[in-house]
Amino acid sequence: YADLAENYSADADYEVGTVVVIGGEQEITTTSEVNSTKVAGVISSNPAYLMNADCGGEFPKSVALRGRIPVKVIGVVQKGDVLVTSDTPGFAMSAVNPHDVSASEIVGKSLEIKYSAEGGIIEALI
Repeated sequence: YADLAENYSADADYEVGTVVVIGGEQEITTTSEVNSTKVAGVISSNPAYLMNADCGGEFPKSVALRGRIPVKVIGVVQKGDVLVTSDTPGFAMSAVNPHDVSASEIVGKSLEIKYSAEGGIIEALI
């Protein structure tokens, strides 16, 4: 994967692909509401470029700001679907009405199809 990321102090040791929002005890925490405008990004696996590398805190985590990365998603997803936060902690989902989603709610766009309604990981453009 290739992405531009920045380190933030997280509430816990989140795994790659976890969708995070601004909030919690530290700077970022997992999402827990649909279409959150507090979305910060997705925990990166191996950023090509990392900003704020000396971020402190117990759990400094790289948050992908741009690029293609693995993202945890719940529900069926089609290529090109707009991804938003879900009420399943740490997971994105396809936007129900993508034309009504504001830019501040968008996690990214799907680059893959996922047929299962269960949670999984897809590649997405952030």
